[in-house]
Amino acid sequence: MRVAVTGTPGVGKTTATEGLSTDLDVLHLNDLVREADLTEGTDEARGSLVVDLEAVSARLEGRENLLVESHVAHHLDVDRAIVLRCRPDVLETRLLDRGDGEAKAAENAEAEALDVILSETVDRHGVDATYEIDTTDRPVGAVRSDIEAVLAGDRRPSAGTVDFTGYL
Repeated sequence: MRVAVTGTPGVGKTTATEGLSTDLDVLHLNDLVREADLTEGTDEARGSLVVDLEAVSARLEGRENLLVESHVAHHLDVDRAIVLRCRPDVLETRLLDRGDGEAKAAENAEAEALDVILSETVDRHGVDATYEIDTTDRPVGAVRSDIEAVLAGDRRPSAGTVDFTGYL
């Protein structure tokens, strides 16, 4: 089984996937991208690396029993995709607190309100393989438990259950 844990930057993907109780290998994709230089360059306007998704896919080809965590993980071939969500105002504060610029934080908060990553995930994997988990004001352990329930097959697909469009 291959699983993506994805979401807008700042929703808590890395924190939630560290220490998961799972037999799957957990891969923090952003680390691999930097270490193996799997990029197409830098987006100067955003100050971020542009991931070479073809190179990443080739690098992961044939690997099973894998959980991939990244804001681009939903672009990969997976059996289940878990989209972590966070209320846009809380997300923007998190991003500013970790040192992201105001424009980048606002752009990501808007993307969260518009369901950008959820929409991309459903388009690629369908509603029957997409799970949403709201991380807003929840303890990390509770979010981890929700992820573990998806992995165990104890949680039903839930695309479209989180709605932040009121923040637009």
